[in-house]
Amino acid sequence: MIRISNLVKFHGQQQILRGVSLEMRKGELTAIVGPSGSGKSTLLRCINGLEAFHEGEVAIGDQLLMKGTHGVPQSANLLLEVRRTVGMVFQQFNLFPHLSALENVMVGPRRALGHTKPKAAARAAELLDRVGLKDHLHARPGNLSGGQQQRVAIARALAVNPEVMLFDEPTSALDPAMVGEVVAVMRGLARDGQTMVVVTHDDDLAKEANVIHRMEAGRIVASSECRTTNAE
Repeated sequence: MIRISNLVKFHGQQQILRGVSLEMRKGELTAIVGPSGSGKSTLLRCINGLEAFHEGEVAIGDQLLMKGTHGVPQSANLLLEVRRTVGMVFQQFNLFPHLSALENVMVGPRRALGHTKPKAAARAAELLDRVGLKDHLHARPGNLSGGQQQRVAIARALAVNPEVMLFDEPTSALDPAMVGEVVAVMRGLARDGQTMVVVTHDDDLAKEANVIHRMEAGRIVASSECRTTNAE
């Protein structure tokens, strides 16, 4: 589903990624672990074009991101297609505070997919039910717990029907009591065969993965198979 080949990334004179190559299979949850500053989040942001890279390529299905020239990003049309294919959930929830949970999830289908308001609302309600928030459709983020806000963010990322979901430290901003809520949602997505890549320091979350890759100093230093794939 995702093939990363010899990815090199600099921030100024500092080399962040040092020839990373990986393959991530369809229907699997891949975890990327390692110490802070090892390049995990940068790798994730290169996958969906949030950051340009300097050497190598990223293939997502039939879409191919090539190196940028001195950091110049890919074409706008290609990046739009990639971001329709790849959903992303961040460490911070990044919800619109003036919109309800339902309205936050509706934004993507309306703007990216051109759905009508009734169609987007129906899809948003379905997804919020799926993540256990059917009783909070009209609550604003300020009235939701951290775990509930992150579940809204997951529903929002799912709303454009992505083929791949990326999670950047999805539980690190949560109180320990709330982590289980988000892990339970991700466990359900894994059972459904959703292709996912998660960057995490959470050992319990990493244990849910089919494959774990460990990064250190911009390189993959170890990989281990943990579970069989959910894909047919």
